Amino acid sequence: MQEVVPINTTDGTDRNARVARALSAEDGSVRLQAALAAGTRPDPGFLEPLVERCAVEPDFFVRDMLSWALTRLPPEATLPRVRRELGSERTRARSQALHTLSKIGDRSAWAWITRGMLRDADDEVARTAWRVAVVLVPEEEKADLAGELAGQLGRGDRDVRLSLSRALIDLGDVTGPALEKAAAGPDPAVAAHARATELLRRDPEAGFDAAVEEAKRRVALGPERAAVTDGAETTEC
Repeated sequence: MQEVVPINTTDGTDRNARVARALSAEDGSVRLQAALAAGTRPDPGFLEPLVERCAVEPDFFVRDMLSWALTRLPPEATLPRVRRELGSERTRARSQALHTLSKIGDRSAWAWITRGMLRDADDEVARTAWRVAVVLVPEEEKADLAGELAGQLGRGDRDVRLSLSRALIDLGDVTGPALEKAAAGPDPAVAAHARATELLRRDPEAGFDAAVEEAKRRVALGPERAAVTDGAETTEC
């Protein structure tokens, strides 16, 4: 039977040790409870066990709770330790460190987000880097970030492309020129993804799949034929 972690105890040292042990329990519900306990009564002694668990935790909900617990600790201690994980060889460690930075929201961490992270070969790491970059980027660097992200249009499967579209849309109007340039490029997959993102940016209510299909149609027809077809459809209506 797995150990239940008590949140209230008079012996702080014993409690910390029990929580730390429970973070690596076999039962995911026990690990979740341990992360909740660590965040409910934060203690700097939890910093290392929390960060170490982030690097190997397989359960999404537990990972999210681990990040929340880290946000409850003093940022002056948490940020340097999380930064070290950005250079880890373990993809989950990098991804979760980026996720934690997005939750902390300290804009000084923007300087740590490199082009290498935004282009990481692992899709999950790259997707997380896109999200945190959009959260932390200074206003004057948004256009450059939009150009960097637009350089990855056409990458990955549907979920990856949707994540990239959302990141570009969240940057606002500065993405317009980058999307326009990508839409005029020679690669049909890139052009379709750029057009779909622009359609969503202008009409957030449009579904991603519908926007992709419409974008593919326009790319296949070419701008002139697409305009003629659109005009014919309008006339018929």
